[in-house]
Amino acid sequence: MTGVDVPPGDGKGEGKDKGSDGGGGGRAGKAGTNRGGAVARAGGWTRFVTARPRLSLLAALVLTVLAVLAGSGVADRLGSGGWEDPAAESTYATKALEREFPASQPNLLLLVGSGGSSVDDPAVAAEARRLTARLAAEKGVTGVGSYWQSHAPALRAEDGHEALITAHLTGDEKAMGRTLDRLAPAFRGAHGPVEVRVGGPVAVRHEMQTIIKEDLTRAELIALPITLLLLVMVFGSAVAALLPLGIGIVAILGTNAVLRGLTEFTDVSVFALNLTTALGLGLAIDYALFIVRRFREELSSGAGPTTAVGTTLRTAGRTVLFSALTVAVSLAAMLLFPQYFLRSFAYAGIAVVLLAAAAALILLPAALVLLGHRVNSLDLRRLFRRGDRTRTTAGGSAAEGTAAQGSAWARTATLVMRRAPFFALGTAAVLVLLGLPFLGVKFGTADDRQLPSTAESHVVQQHLREGFPGSPGGGLEVLAEGGATPAQYAAYKERIAALPEVLRVDGPLVKGDSAYFTVQPRGEAVDDAAQHLVGELRSTDAPFTTKVTGTAAVLVDSKHAIAEQLPWAAAFIAIVTLLLVFLLTGSVVIPVQAVVLNALSLTAMFGAVVWVFQDGHLSGLLGFTSPGSIETTLPVLMFCVAFGLSMDYGVFLLSRIKEEYDRGGASHEGAETGEDRHRRAVRHGLQRTGGLITAAAVILAVVMVAIGTSRVTNTKMLGLGIALAVLMDAMIVRSLLVPAVMRLTGRATWWAPASLRRFHARFGLSEGEPAPAGAGAVPSGTSAPAGERPAATAQDSGSGATGADRGRDRAASRR
Repeated sequence: MTGVDVPPGDGKGEGKDKGSDGGGGGRAGKAGTNRGGAVARAGGWTRFVTARPRLSLLAALVLTVLAVLAGSGVADRLGSGGWEDPAAESTYATKALEREFPASQPNLLLLVGSGGSSVDDPAVAAEARRLTARLAAEKGVTGVGSYWQSHAPALRAEDGHEALITAHLTGDEKAMGRTLDRLAPAFRGAHGPVEVRVGGPVAVRHEMQTIIKEDLTRAELIALPITLLLLVMVFGSAVAALLPLGIGIVAILGTNAVLRGLTEFTDVSVFALNLTTALGLGLAIDYALFIVRRFREELSSGAGPTTAVGTTLRTAGRTVLFSALTVAVSLAAMLLFPQYFLRSFAYAGIAVVLLAAAAALILLPAALVLLGHRVNSLDLRRLFRRGDRTRTTAGGSAAEGTAAQGSAWARTATLVMRRAPFFALGTAAVLVLLGLPFLGVKFGTADDRQLPSTAESHVVQQHLREGFPGSPGGGLEVLAEGGATPAQYAAYKERIAALPEVLRVDGPLVKGDSAYFTVQPRGEAVDDAAQHLVGELRSTDAPFTTKVTGTAAVLVDSKHAIAEQLPWAAAFIAIVTLLLVFLLTGSVVIPVQAVVLNALSLTAMFGAVVWVFQDGHLSGLLGFTSPGSIETTLPVLMFCVAFGLSMDYGVFLLSRIKEEYDRGGASHEGAETGEDRHRRAVRHGLQRTGGLITAAAVILAVVMVAIGTSRVTNTKMLGLGIALAVLMDAMIVRSLLVPAVMRLTGRATWWAPASLRRFHARFGLSEGEPAPAGAGAVPSGTSAPAGERPAATAQDSGSGATGADRGRDRAASRR
């Protein structure tokens, strides 16, 4: 229709639409010979999602309400740890010490300040002993000790104005959190001559969990309105802009419900909520952008709403499905690692990806059928057009903007392919250069420095680092099991005290057949010397069984667990990605290109992570304290997420290139060589998806930057790092490197052995799938309804290209 919004079911051609999308009747024709089964399935899927659109949306609303109820309070049930390997030696030793010697594992510290007086002043000492006794009487607290009981030098500040009360809170993370909530207000603050601050590992984790929940709410409040504004700018129509946002909200709420259910069976990290919000909004918007854009193209070409939805599902819908699978594969690789921190991101990521794809492929088509041409309503951009008094046609302004934008991307593709060696080598060199700082990466553990400098638990730990001898709470513990004589214990103590990295050895404290020693390293708790000391202690001969734990031991075991599983995870991602891209393209060259170029696109992110967050550049501007290292699991997490998102954009581009390549030269004037056909396909793919991918990347980057405003350093690193990776991939790799490399490989890009070509002909799918028999065709002797043309086919208009687009394609192919 021109200038008229036709509501569904108005009697103008609607019967034809419904019949045409049914996928039945008539002959499929030669184009559908190899894929008749796929076409039939596509027709059946179209009928399923469009038959009762109102009922589908009502069911979705009910399920969303249930998800809100099921997922309420999910943040309170999530943990803030999960960095350790549960099967490691350090984990076993930690649990054994907590059980047998709770005082050896203090997780709550009360920093007692005496003002200008000495901590040995009688009044100060009396009040400190009273607080110690009061803490020991509390429920859920064991292993209470203090400087005023033991007079241990490690528990007294070097200036004599501060000392420590230590304790161990019992139970799991949630139980310890509840105990801390009860104790902290009672002990924090002034008590006569002393001032008390609350710290220790439990306080750090609890404060981190609280801050993450607050920051996540703020990030959503930042991201949602900005995202809506960008969507309005992309679509023009406020109605079209609201659809992707709605799909994202449904995906987020559904994933919260899934995580809430998982907490009944396994530990889930609170950090996973950040990924849920980021991917829920980002991917849902990506998928909805792709589908709504294709639907509007079909409408602007003259198809009716139901026919347009059918064509969209056969083309863009199939691409969305492939994209979701590639992202899910990258995230699923984290299930191979033993740390529940990483596994939590797999749980959240897989759930949100599948829910976003399901919503985009079921709910969105139902909404589009109901909206029809009204999807172009409320064009807010008209408010900013001065002097334009003419009423534009439904979708007209969007089509004009798309054509202008496509011309710019077409010129970019032509320029890049004309200078392909320069762009390929230059872009690759820049990306490698940006990634060089990662060669100096140092791995560490997440500690209090993840928190803002004003956080109470951070302040306590900073006082310990700067004012106390050694590193209280940062030493190593050696668990001795099997029983021994006092002489054997003494001889073993002498051997470990003689190690060059050892500052002091305390103990043993004996209970039955078990004992433990506390070993204080000379340097920092987790520096290279401390990690080397872990190996020395584990290799030191003893007449009994020994197990080493402590912060450095946990780090050593975590690094070992990641190094052991990393090759398997990388192989899993590579193999499944290669298979999926082959099924999409039918080429064995393109999948290899996709994996290599995707990995290359992440170099800038990893280089920036080290330069900014490890080395501390921009720490003042971004508001964080650099610990001088990167938490061990973060690079794995960022790789899996960023690689999946890069493949998401890669599938969008490759599917459109493949569609145009499959169309061949039949619809183009004059003779066309294989190289011309290849170049035209690459040019057309970038022309039709360059603006879409860039818009999707900018919107996702906005969401990730909003996440990156978090006051917790790991979350800030995750958000800002992935935002950088997404922008680099969309604006540099997809726009410059991919077309340049594909131009250099030429026709060989599409090569595959005969056996694999036959396999792809039978099982492969692509965006250019032929339409079902009779789809959009006008029966013999019948004329199409006024204002509506036959549905676009894969051969003629599957790309939604206008005649002007095809004219530009022909001109480019001749050039």
